[in-house]
Amino acid sequence: MTSSSAPAPRRATLADVAHAAGVSTSTASVVFSGRTRVSDATRERVLAAAADLGYAGPDPRAASLRLGRSGIVAVVLEGHLRTAFLDPVTIPMMDGLTDGLASLGAGVLLLRDEPGEGEVPALATAPVDAVVLIGCSGRTRASLEIVRARGLPVVVIEGDAGEGIPQITLDNREAAAEMARHIQGLGHERVAAVTLPLDSDRIRGRVTDERLGRATIDVTIERLAGARDVYPDLPAVSAGSSSIDDGVIAGRALLSDPAARPTAILAQSDLLAAGVIRAAEDLGLRVPDDLSVAGFDGIRVDGIGPHMLTTMVQPAVEKGRAAGEQVARMLRGESPESMHLTCRFRAGTTTAAPTI
Repeated sequence: MTSSSAPAPRRATLADVAHAAGVSTSTASVVFSGRTRVSDATRERVLAAAADLGYAGPDPRAASLRLGRSGIVAVVLEGHLRTAFLDPVTIPMMDGLTDGLASLGAGVLLLRDEPGEGEVPALATAPVDAVVLIGCSGRTRASLEIVRARGLPVVVIEGDAGEGIPQITLDNREAAAEMARHIQGLGHERVAAVTLPLDSDRIRGRVTDERLGRATIDVTIERLAGARDVYPDLPAVSAGSSSIDDGVIAGRALLSDPAARPTAILAQSDLLAAGVIRAAEDLGLRVPDDLSVAGFDGIRVDGIGPHMLTTMVQPAVEKGRAAGEQVARMLRGESPESMHLTCRFRAGTTTAAPTI
Protein backbone atom coordinates (compact mmCIF):
# COMPACT_ATOMS: atom_id res chain seq x y z
CA MET A 1 0.00 0.00 0.00
CA THR A 2 1.48 3.30 -0.99
CA SER A 3 0.67 6.66 0.42
CA SER A 4 0.81 9.99 -1.26
CA SER A 5 0.70 13.49 0.13
CA ALA A 6 -1.76 16.03 -1.10
CA PRO A 7 -0.34 18.58 -3.51
CA ALA A 8 0.57 21.91 -1.94
CA PRO A 9 -2.09 24.54 -2.51
CA ARG A 10 -1.34 26.87 -5.42
CA ARG A 11 -0.07 30.28 -4.38
CA ALA A 12 -2.45 33.05 -5.34
CA THR A 13 -1.18 35.29 -8.11
CA LEU A 14 -1.64 38.95 -8.90
CA ALA A 15 -3.99 37.94 -11.72
CA ASP A 16 -6.17 36.06 -9.20
CA VAL A 17 -6.38 39.17 -7.03
CA ALA A 18 -7.26 41.36 -10.01
CA HIS A 19 -10.00 38.95 -11.10
CA ALA A 20 -11.48 38.79 -7.59
CA ALA A 21 -11.40 42.59 -7.27
CA GLY A 22 -12.85 43.15 -10.72
CA VAL A 23 -9.94 45.22 -11.99
CA SER A 24 -7.21 44.74 -14.56
CA THR A 25 -3.94 43.09 -13.60
CA SER A 26 -2.09 46.36 -14.28
CA THR A 27 -4.37 48.23 -11.87
CA ALA A 28 -3.78 45.62 -9.18
CA SER A 29 -0.05 45.91 -9.82
CA VAL A 30 0.09 49.66 -9.22
CA VAL A 31 -1.81 49.26 -5.96
CA PHE A 32 1.11 47.21 -4.64
CA SER A 33 3.89 49.26 -6.24
CA GLY A 34 2.44 52.64 -5.29
CA ARG A 35 3.92 54.21 -8.43
CA THR A 36 0.60 55.50 -9.77
CA ARG A 37 -2.33 56.93 -7.87
CA VAL A 38 -5.56 54.95 -7.82
CA SER A 39 -8.83 55.75 -6.08
CA ASP A 40 -9.21 54.81 -2.43
CA ALA A 41 -12.16 52.58 -3.31
CA THR A 42 -10.14 50.64 -5.88
CA ARG A 43 -7.18 50.28 -3.52
CA GLU A 44 -9.40 48.98 -0.72
CA ARG A 45 -11.10 46.50 -3.08
CA VAL A 46 -7.76 45.14 -4.32
CA LEU A 47 -6.29 44.86 -0.82
CA ALA A 48 -9.42 43.15 0.48
CA ALA A 49 -9.27 40.60 -2.35
CA ALA A 50 -5.58 40.03 -1.65
CA ALA A 51 -6.30 39.42 2.03
CA ASP A 52 -9.06 36.93 1.19
CA LEU A 53 -6.74 35.01 -1.13
CA GLY A 54 -3.71 35.17 1.20
CA TYR A 55 -1.74 37.16 -1.35
CA ALA A 56 1.07 39.14 0.34
CA GLY A 57 2.34 40.97 -2.72
CA PRO A 58 4.53 40.42 -5.78
CA ASP A 59 7.53 38.15 -5.27
CA PRO A 60 10.52 40.51 -5.03
CA ARG A 61 12.77 37.84 -6.54
CA ALA A 62 10.67 37.86 -9.71
CA ALA A 63 10.94 41.64 -9.95
CA SER A 64 14.69 41.45 -9.45
CA LEU A 65 15.06 38.89 -12.23
CA ARG A 66 12.82 40.88 -14.55
CA LEU A 67 14.71 44.13 -13.97
CA GLY A 68 18.14 42.56 -13.72
CA ARG A 69 18.56 44.16 -10.31
CA SER A 70 19.07 43.01 -6.75
CA GLY A 71 17.10 45.77 -5.08
CA ILE A 72 20.10 46.53 -2.83
CA VAL A 73 22.23 49.65 -2.50
CA ALA A 74 25.64 49.30 -0.83
CA VAL A 75 26.84 51.93 1.64
CA VAL A 76 30.60 51.84 2.23
CA LEU A 77 31.75 53.18 5.58
CA GLU A 78 35.35 53.69 6.60
CA GLY A 79 36.76 51.29 9.17
CA HIS A 80 34.78 49.01 11.44
CA LEU A 81 31.00 49.34 11.35
CA ARG A 82 30.77 49.15 15.14
CA THR A 83 32.84 52.32 15.44
CA ALA A 84 31.12 54.10 12.55
CA PHE A 85 27.81 54.00 14.40
CA LEU A 86 29.35 55.38 17.58
CA ASP A 87 29.45 58.69 15.72
CA PRO A 88 25.99 60.26 16.26
CA VAL A 89 26.17 61.96 12.85
CA THR A 90 26.08 58.59 11.08
CA ILE A 91 22.62 57.60 12.33
CA PRO A 92 20.62 60.62 11.08
CA MET A 93 22.61 60.51 7.84
CA MET A 94 21.57 56.88 7.32
CA ASP A 95 17.97 57.79 8.16
CA GLY A 96 18.09 60.42 5.44
CA LEU A 97 19.68 57.99 2.99
CA THR A 98 16.92 55.43 3.43
CA ASP A 99 14.35 58.22 3.00
CA GLY A 100 15.99 59.17 -0.28
CA LEU A 101 15.91 55.56 -1.49
CA ALA A 102 12.27 55.02 -0.45
CA SER A 103 10.92 55.52 -3.97
CA LEU A 104 12.98 52.51 -5.11
CA GLY A 105 11.89 50.21 -2.31
CA ALA A 106 15.56 49.25 -2.10
CA GLY A 107 17.37 47.68 0.83
CA VAL A 108 20.70 48.90 2.18
CA LEU A 109 23.82 46.76 2.58
CA LEU A 110 26.48 48.18 4.90
CA LEU A 111 30.06 47.39 3.94
CA ARG A 112 33.40 48.40 5.43
CA ASP A 113 36.12 49.72 3.16
CA GLU A 114 38.88 47.64 4.72
CA PRO A 115 38.80 43.91 3.96
CA GLY A 116 40.64 41.50 6.23
CA GLU A 117 44.09 40.31 5.26
CA GLY A 118 43.90 38.08 2.19
CA GLU A 119 40.18 38.73 1.73
CA VAL A 120 38.56 39.83 -1.52
CA PRO A 121 36.75 43.13 -0.91
CA ALA A 122 33.05 42.41 -0.45
CA LEU A 123 32.25 45.27 -2.79
CA ALA A 124 33.85 43.33 -5.66
CA THR A 125 31.21 40.60 -5.56
CA ALA A 126 28.24 41.94 -3.58
CA PRO A 127 24.98 41.77 -5.61
CA VAL A 128 24.16 45.49 -5.48
CA ASP A 129 22.64 47.97 -7.91
CA ALA A 130 24.47 51.11 -6.76
CA VAL A 131 26.96 52.31 -4.17
CA VAL A 132 27.19 55.23 -1.76
CA LEU A 133 30.69 56.02 -0.50
CA ILE A 134 31.05 57.94 2.74
CA GLY A 135 34.06 60.22 2.36
CA CYS A 136 36.83 59.56 -0.10
CA SER A 137 40.00 58.70 1.80
CA GLY A 138 42.73 56.48 0.40
CA ARG A 139 40.90 53.26 1.23
CA THR A 140 37.59 54.62 -0.02
CA ARG A 141 39.23 55.57 -3.31
CA ALA A 142 40.19 51.92 -3.71
CA SER A 143 36.50 51.08 -3.28
CA LEU A 144 35.70 53.65 -5.95
CA GLU A 145 37.96 51.86 -8.43
CA ILE A 146 36.10 48.60 -7.78
CA VAL A 147 32.75 50.32 -8.33
CA ARG A 148 33.95 51.91 -11.57
CA ALA A 149 35.25 48.58 -12.84
CA ARG A 150 31.82 47.04 -12.22
CA GLY A 151 30.06 49.93 -13.95
CA LEU A 152 27.79 50.62 -10.97
CA PRO A 153 26.19 54.00 -10.27
CA VAL A 154 27.97 55.69 -7.37
CA VAL A 155 27.46 58.76 -5.18
CA VAL A 156 30.08 60.13 -2.77
CA ILE A 157 29.18 61.93 0.47
CA GLU A 158 31.79 64.50 1.52
CA GLY A 159 34.61 63.48 -0.72
CA ASP A 160 36.03 64.36 -4.12
CA ALA A 161 35.74 61.30 -6.33
CA GLY A 162 36.74 63.07 -9.52
CA GLU A 163 34.91 64.34 -12.55
CA GLY A 164 31.62 62.72 -13.45
CA ILE A 165 30.87 61.31 -9.97
CA PRO A 166 27.97 63.04 -8.19
CA GLN A 167 28.98 64.41 -4.80
CA ILE A 168 27.05 65.52 -1.74
CA THR A 169 29.24 68.10 -0.06
CA LEU A 170 29.13 70.44 2.93
CA ASP A 171 30.58 73.93 3.20
CA ASN A 172 33.19 72.59 5.62
CA ARG A 173 35.79 75.26 4.96
CA GLU A 174 33.33 78.15 5.08
CA ALA A 175 31.63 76.80 8.21
CA ALA A 176 34.94 76.30 10.04
CA ALA A 177 35.96 79.83 9.11
CA GLU A 178 32.66 81.18 10.46
CA MET A 179 33.29 79.50 13.80
CA ALA A 180 36.85 80.83 13.88
CA ARG A 181 35.55 84.34 13.21
CA HIS A 182 33.18 83.93 16.14
CA ILE A 183 36.13 83.07 18.40
CA GLN A 184 38.15 85.94 16.95
CA GLY A 185 35.25 88.34 17.51
CA LEU A 186 35.24 87.41 21.20
CA GLY A 187 38.86 88.59 21.39
CA HIS A 188 40.80 85.30 21.49
CA GLU A 189 44.35 85.36 20.15
CA ARG A 190 45.83 82.15 21.59
CA VAL A 191 43.73 79.54 19.80
CA ALA A 192 44.36 75.88 18.91
CA ALA A 193 42.46 73.18 17.02
CA VAL A 194 41.67 69.51 17.50
CA THR A 195 41.17 67.85 14.12
CA LEU A 196 39.54 64.67 12.96
CA PRO A 197 41.96 61.96 11.69
CA LEU A 198 44.18 63.07 8.82
CA ASP A 199 44.19 59.70 7.07
CA SER A 200 43.29 56.04 7.48
CA ASP A 201 46.27 55.49 9.81
CA ARG A 202 44.49 57.66 12.44
CA ILE A 203 47.70 58.72 14.15
CA ARG A 204 47.34 61.16 17.05
CA GLY A 205 49.69 64.11 17.46
CA ARG A 206 50.75 67.53 16.29
CA VAL A 207 49.67 68.44 12.78
CA THR A 208 52.87 69.35 10.98
CA ASP A 209 53.14 70.62 7.41
CA GLU A 210 54.55 67.24 6.44
CA ARG A 211 51.63 65.31 7.96
CA LEU A 212 49.09 67.70 6.46
CA GLY A 213 50.71 67.28 3.05
CA ARG A 214 50.07 63.53 3.26
CA ALA A 215 46.52 63.89 4.59
CA THR A 216 43.79 62.13 2.61
CA ILE A 217 40.56 62.87 4.50
CA ASP A 218 38.93 65.85 2.81
CA VAL A 219 36.67 66.86 5.72
CA THR A 220 39.66 67.23 8.06
CA ILE A 221 41.69 69.16 5.49
CA GLU A 222 38.83 71.54 4.64
CA ARG A 223 37.84 72.31 8.23
CA LEU A 224 41.44 73.02 9.20
CA ALA A 225 41.89 75.23 6.14
CA GLY A 226 38.80 77.23 7.12
CA ALA A 227 40.07 77.81 10.65
CA ARG A 228 43.46 78.84 9.28
CA ASP A 229 41.81 81.31 6.93
CA VAL A 230 41.14 83.27 10.13
CA TYR A 231 44.10 82.12 12.26
CA PRO A 232 46.89 81.42 9.72
CA ASP A 233 49.34 80.06 12.33
CA LEU A 234 46.74 77.99 14.19
CA PRO A 235 48.42 75.03 15.96
CA ALA A 236 46.53 71.76 15.77
CA VAL A 237 46.61 68.21 17.05
CA SER A 238 44.93 65.33 15.25
CA ALA A 239 42.68 62.85 17.01
CA GLY A 240 42.50 59.12 16.33
CA SER A 241 38.72 59.21 15.97
CA SER A 242 35.69 61.42 16.47
CA SER A 243 35.11 60.44 20.09
CA ILE A 244 34.99 61.93 23.58
CA ASP A 245 37.97 59.80 24.63
CA ASP A 246 40.09 61.16 21.80
CA GLY A 247 38.97 64.68 22.68
CA VAL A 248 40.20 64.14 26.24
CA ILE A 249 43.60 62.98 24.95
CA ALA A 250 43.92 65.93 22.58
CA GLY A 251 42.71 68.37 25.21
CA ARG A 252 45.32 67.22 27.69
CA ALA A 253 48.02 67.57 25.06
CA LEU A 254 47.03 71.19 24.40
CA LEU A 255 46.31 72.25 27.98
CA SER A 256 48.96 70.49 30.05
CA ASP A 257 51.50 73.33 29.85
CA PRO A 258 50.05 76.46 31.55
CA ALA A 259 52.63 78.68 29.86
CA ALA A 260 51.52 77.61 26.36
CA ARG A 261 47.84 77.07 27.10
CA PRO A 262 45.34 78.48 24.53
CA THR A 263 42.31 80.45 25.64
CA ALA A 264 40.10 78.79 22.99
CA ILE A 265 40.03 75.44 21.21
CA LEU A 266 38.26 74.73 17.92
CA ALA A 267 37.27 71.05 17.72
CA GLN A 268 36.29 69.48 14.41
CA SER A 269 33.44 67.48 15.96
CA ASP A 270 31.11 67.87 18.91
CA LEU A 271 32.36 64.64 20.46
CA LEU A 272 35.94 65.91 20.35
CA ALA A 273 34.75 69.20 21.87
CA ALA A 274 33.06 67.32 24.72
CA GLY A 275 36.33 65.50 25.40
CA VAL A 276 38.26 68.79 25.45
CA ILE A 277 35.77 70.18 28.01
CA ARG A 278 36.33 67.12 30.21
CA ALA A 279 40.09 67.49 29.94
CA ALA A 280 39.85 71.16 30.86
CA GLU A 281 37.68 70.47 33.90
CA ASP A 282 40.05 67.69 35.02
CA LEU A 283 42.80 70.34 35.03
CA GLY A 284 40.66 72.69 37.11
CA LEU A 285 39.80 75.01 34.22
CA ARG A 286 36.36 76.55 33.91
CA VAL A 287 34.52 76.59 30.57
CA PRO A 288 34.04 79.21 29.21
CA ASP A 289 35.68 81.45 31.83
CA ASP A 290 39.18 80.01 31.47
CA LEU A 291 38.75 78.22 28.14
CA SER A 292 36.31 78.58 25.26
CA VAL A 293 35.50 75.39 23.36
CA ALA A 294 33.64 75.15 20.03
CA GLY A 295 32.52 72.07 18.14
CA PHE A 296 31.15 71.03 14.78
CA ASP A 297 28.11 68.84 13.89
CA GLY A 298 25.18 70.04 16.00
CA ILE A 299 24.47 66.74 17.73
CA ARG A 300 23.17 66.19 21.24
CA VAL A 301 26.17 65.59 23.49
CA ASP A 302 25.80 64.02 26.91
CA GLY A 303 28.30 64.30 29.73
CA ILE A 304 29.17 68.00 29.57
CA GLY A 305 27.08 69.08 32.55
CA PRO A 306 25.01 72.24 32.18
CA HIS A 307 26.81 73.37 29.05
CA MET A 308 25.26 73.76 25.63
CA LEU A 309 28.00 73.49 23.04
CA THR A 310 28.71 76.35 20.67
CA THR A 311 28.88 74.59 17.33
CA MET A 312 28.25 74.51 13.60
CA VAL A 313 25.13 72.46 12.86
CA GLN A 314 25.43 70.27 9.80
CA PRO A 315 22.35 68.98 7.93
CA ALA A 316 23.08 65.28 8.48
CA VAL A 317 19.62 63.98 7.51
CA GLU A 318 19.51 66.16 4.39
CA LYS A 319 23.01 65.01 3.44
CA GLY A 320 21.96 61.37 3.48
CA ARG A 321 18.63 62.07 1.78
CA ALA A 322 20.36 63.93 -1.06
CA ALA A 323 22.64 60.94 -1.68
CA GLY A 324 19.70 58.53 -1.72
CA GLU A 325 17.76 60.72 -4.12
CA GLN A 326 20.67 60.87 -6.56
CA VAL A 327 21.03 57.08 -6.47
CA ALA A 328 17.31 56.79 -7.21
CA ARG A 329 17.66 59.20 -10.13
CA MET A 330 20.46 57.17 -11.68
CA LEU A 331 18.60 53.88 -11.31
CA ARG A 332 15.61 55.47 -13.04
CA GLY A 333 17.87 56.40 -15.95
CA GLU A 334 17.99 60.11 -15.05
CA SER A 335 21.07 62.29 -14.82
CA PRO A 336 22.35 62.81 -11.26
CA GLU A 337 23.33 66.14 -9.76
CA SER A 338 25.99 67.07 -7.24
CA MET A 339 24.60 68.99 -4.26
CA HIS A 340 26.28 71.42 -1.88
CA LEU A 341 24.73 71.88 1.56
CA THR A 342 25.44 74.51 4.18
CA CYS A 343 25.92 74.44 7.94
CA ARG A 344 24.58 77.01 10.41
CA PHE A 345 26.11 78.58 13.48
CA ARG A 346 24.54 77.80 16.87
CA ALA A 347 25.67 79.81 19.87
CA GLY A 348 25.96 77.94 23.14
CA THR A 349 27.41 78.47 26.59
CA THR A 350 30.92 77.13 25.95
CA THR A 351 32.44 80.24 24.33
CA ALA A 352 33.01 83.69 25.84
CA ALA A 353 35.51 86.53 25.80
CA PRO A 354 38.90 85.64 27.32
CA THR A 355 39.45 86.77 30.91
CA ILE A 356 43.23 86.98 30.66
